[in-house]
Amino acid sequence: MLGLRGRMEAGWSRMNDLIIIQASQGLCAYVLQAVPNAAERGVVVGHDHRHNSERWAGLTAAAFIAHDVKVYLHRGLVHTPLVPFSVKKLNAACGIMITGKFHGLNGSLNLSYSNIQQATILSMIMATNPPLQVYWENAVQIIEPHDKGISNSIKANLEPKVWDHSGVQSSALCIDVTNEMVEAYFESVSALTSHRTVNPQTPLKFVNTSMHGVSHPFMVRAFDAFGFPAFIPVLEQQEPDPEFTTVKFPNPEEKGALDLAINTANQHQANYVLAQDPDSDRFSAAERSPDGMWTMFTGDQLGILFGSLMLDRYKLSGKPLNELAMVASTVSSKMIEAMAHAEGFRFAECLTGFKFIGNTALRLEEEGFEVPFGYEEALGFMFGSEIRDKDGVAASVMFVEMVTSLHAQGKTASSHLQELYTRYGYFQTSNSYFICNDPLTIDKIFAKIRNYDGTATSVRPNYPRTIAGLNVTSVCDLTVGYDSANPPTYKPAMPLSSGHMIQFRAQSPNGESKITLTVRTSGTEPKIKYYLEGSGKNAIEVGVLLPRVVQELGDEWMEAIRNQLGRP
Repeated sequence: MLGLRGRMEAGWSRMNDLIIIQASQGLCAYVLQAVPNAAERGVVVGHDHRHNSERWAGLTAAAFIAHDVKVYLHRGLVHTPLVPFSVKKLNAACGIMITGKFHGLNGSLNLSYSNIQQATILSMIMATNPPLQVYWENAVQIIEPHDKGISNSIKANLEPKVWDHSGVQSSALCIDVTNEMVEAYFESVSALTSHRTVNPQTPLKFVNTSMHGVSHPFMVRAFDAFGFPAFIPVLEQQEPDPEFTTVKFPNPEEKGALDLAINTANQHQANYVLAQDPDSDRFSAAERSPDGMWTMFTGDQLGILFGSLMLDRYKLSGKPLNELAMVASTVSSKMIEAMAHAEGFRFAECLTGFKFIGNTALRLEEEGFEVPFGYEEALGFMFGSEIRDKDGVAASVMFVEMVTSLHAQGKTASSHLQELYTRYGYFQTSNSYFICNDPLTIDKIFAKIRNYDGTATSVRPNYPRTIAGLNVTSVCDLTVGYDSANPPTYKPAMPLSSGHMIQFRAQSPNGESKITLTVRTSGTEPKIKYYLEGSGKNAIEVGVLLPRVVQELGDEWMEAIRNQLGRP
């Protein structure tokens, strides 16, 4: 199995030169076939600091140059958002970012040896966090039909044709526009600020960690673009380090990942900690209270704060609220949905992943909506129309400007979040997973959920009707294509999921407490994940309700003991 750090190893289930070449030349063949004038428009290639990322970016570029395709190869380390930004600016045919975000093939996939090579290559471009991240000509990550088209093209082009990439940068087809794209990127970041003249006066102190990744120089430029005083860096994590020596897992969501940043903040009496993941497309934050305790914001809490910020900005523009839209993944908080119902703007949900969020935003734009914000609970946030993908740098400075403005009003991010709960209802999440290494057991569990009392038919599944004393009010099964809230066809509005994925909504008999529960399989790990959110007027009642739902989910729906499911 390939480790997180992306070392090159031989073998079909490893990341290595052969796998990169096969994926790149299959992608090249498909792009030439599917995109008009692809060779002249060119492709964008970038890489971060992971082991062998620069080499693999060169091999990727070589595969395209060998077919007379122009390549805009970014020189040096770049953050992921620069690639889709460049695709849009240059009107390129596609973009490829080499990030090393690959956890290998999971043992639970139960693949035969003959299928491992093929599955490894396809996982590189179709996983949730692929090491070879592909953006289409619309500057958004690929979805159907292009993911399947690329998949078939890779399978048809497995014979490696190009190995030497030493002369790539000297090729007339290899063009360096890195500096121009970086400058253009920060012009677009600067356009996001609304308080540039007052930002320099903020008394707040910010500590920033780059998590051993590439974000530090980009964050320095972004702070300058917004006019903020310099942040305090976490020196031990400031420089790119593919070994990630100070963290067990370089993910801002992981417990302990921000310990060094918080220690640094305590030393400097800083008010907030900011964090980007290693390729700088995700963002996290923490707030120090007056008693010195720290609040770690969840992705949903940050999404709610950002959604409110963008709503307030839109209102100041004087534009009609019915022309505003925001997007979130279906497993993210429903609070922005509640906000939309209360305020009169459009809310759209989509499948998990920014390939769906970005494409949903583009579709809404085509329908005449302005879409200034989208997010997913896994710390991904999208601002403005220049990048339809998550951007940790933009999210960081937007957060800083938001809390700076709140501070001028005598508020904090935490206190403002409580105000929003009072206004739109209290929302609390409880997300986790069950561990199961047997695909057949997973299928059996979901089969039971779809035929809970044994009366399902080929036309109509039969799902649980209650959970923890709540009545199930709707079920949307994106695996079999059933949505109880959409009669008479009962077809879901969202596309189907490649794995098991069912979402339940339920409420108490008096309607005061509600939950949304999504249960789905992981595409990369032996897990059945659940995303649970409770809402209501009373925070205590919601807090009591959620553990009861989790207990019934595990004990009765999943039969965790009988099916030998593990828990974190």
